[in-house]
Amino acid sequence: MSSNLVQAGIIGVGSYVPERILTNKDLEKMVDTSDEWITSRTGIKERRIADPEESTSELAVKAARRALAHAGVKPEELDLIILATCTKDMPFPASACLVQDQLGAVNAGAFDIEAGCTGFVYALTVGSQFVATGSMKRVLVIGADNLSKVTNWEDRNTCVLFGDGAGAVVLGPVAPGEGILASKLAAEGAGWKYLSMPAGGSRMPASPLTVEKKLHYIHMQGREVFRYAVKVMEEEAANIVKAAGLALSDIDLLIPHQANIRIIEHAAKKLKLSMDKVSVNVDRYGNTSTASIPLALDEAVKSGRVKAGDNIVMVAFGAGLTSGAIVLKWSLGEGKE
Repeated sequence: MSSNLVQAGIIGVGSYVPERILTNKDLEKMVDTSDEWITSRTGIKERRIADPEESTSELAVKAARRALAHAGVKPEELDLIILATCTKDMPFPASACLVQDQLGAVNAGAFDIEAGCTGFVYALTVGSQFVATGSMKRVLVIGADNLSKVTNWEDRNTCVLFGDGAGAVVLGPVAPGEGILASKLAAEGAGWKYLSMPAGGSRMPASPLTVEKKLHYIHMQGREVFRYAVKVMEEEAANIVKAAGLALSDIDLLIPHQANIRIIEHAAKKLKLSMDKVSVNVDRYGNTSTASIPLALDEAVKSGRVKAGDNIVMVAFGAGLTSGAIVLKWSLGEGKE
C-alpha cells in the first residue's frame, strides 16, 4: 500500500447460530436420503435452523453485538455497516438499515452486498477500502443468511446442504504490516444459471405460477457448481498468497467457504496444506452462505487457534458465479476476550 493509506484490519469478531439443530437423521424422516449418503458426499452431519419468525437482520444483529463487544466499540462509534446476505428481510430497504436501527448505530451508513456465498469476502474487501483511505475509522462487516427460509425441503439434493447463521467483524486501523495484505474479487456471470432463486425479482415477478412451481427456492445444478468451486478455491487462494508476497508455506490458517468437505480437502491438498491448518465446521453448520467464513473465523479466534502475527487466507465461491480471496496478518493480541 502507498504511504498515504492506513492499514485496515479486523479488531473484533463475533458470531451467532440458532439453537435448533437439524440432523441428518432428522432429514431421513423428511426426504429420501440417509446420514451415510449426506456425510460421504458433503461432510455435513447437522445444521442450525432459525425460528420461523427469526429474520436475517435479527441473526445479523446478534453476531454484530458480539463483534462490537469483542472490539470494545460502541454502536454509535460505527461509521458504516455492510451486510452481506442472499436472504434479505425484504426486497427493500437494505437489511443493513434494519441492523443499523436495531443496534442503535445512529452515526453509521448502511448497505447490503449480494455476491452469493462470496458475499462476506466482497464486503470485507469493500469495507477495508474505507478504512484504508482514512475516510472511516470503524466499519462493521456482517455475513448473515437464513437459507432455511428459501430451501425446498422436498428437494433432497439441496435441502441437506444449507443452514442458518451469522458472523461479523469490526474493521479499523491497525499497525503497518498487519491486517489485510491483499484481496481479489472475481465473477463468471455466464454461470448465473447454475445457482439461483429464479423468481421474486423483476425478471420473474411473484405470481401464483411461480409459487406453484417452487421458483422462490434455491435451484442448483450441483455438478457445475462443484466443478467451478474446485477450480477457483485452489486458484484464488494460491494467487492471493502470491499477491501478498507470501509463499504457501507461510499460511498459518486457511478459512474456506464451508460448502462441502470434498471441495475443502481438494483445495488443501493442492495448496499443500495439512488439514490441521484448515478451519472446518461444515460438519456442524452445513453451508451457511455468507456466514460461513466469519463464523469459522470467530470459532478459530475464540478457541485460541489464531495468534497475533498469523497469516490467514479466506477464500470463497458462490452464486453469480462469484469468487474471492483475502490474505490478512492477524493483529488482535492473544487472549483478547
